[in-house]
Amino acid sequence: MKRTVLLLSLAALAATAPAAFAQSDLGFKRFGGALGYVDPEGVGSTFSLGIFADHGTIAPHIGLESHLDYWKQSEDVFGTGSSLRDIALGVRSKYLFQTSNPKLRPFVGVGLGMHFLKAEVTVPGFGSFEASDTKLGLDLGGGLSTPVSPKMDLLGETWFGFVDTANTFTLRAALSYKLGS
Repeated sequence: MKRTVLLLSLAALAATAPAAFAQSDLGFKRFGGALGYVDPEGVGSTFSLGIFADHGTIAPHIGLESHLDYWKQSEDVFGTGSSLRDIALGVRSKYLFQTSNPKLRPFVGVGLGMHFLKAEVTVPGFGSFEASDTKLGLDLGGGLSTPVSPKMDLLGETWFGFVDTANTFTLRAALSYKLGS
């Protein structure tokens, strides 16, 4: 019985896979840059810089995007300095809602990323101490995209990054440039 269910499931997947693949439109479609306001958990807020690439759609209304983001927060209290930085490299999938106004494209998204974290502390008279770690993170967010010209879009986004010991809330503004015609 288990074999029959498995074989029928595999047959159904094999039959529908070409249709799903035919609806995808993958490629290097857009690239852009982002400036954000980041509020890391347990650390003061700071600004972030990022770049991203839009790789098209993997299914109708589901886009694929890769990104590289950087932020660093430093503090100095009574001569003791500390800093925490995060370099995140990840991929996100966005569900693009259809609206009656094609100039406004709301979306929600989810993604995974590798976070390269580094913490440093400098204590006068004792020297500097640092620790680095690489963590897997989950991104949940959403936003809105609107064209500002035929080849350029403006995006406003909110992302929640769930990373062990370094959860973040980010507000981002981004510009993306369309490649090709």
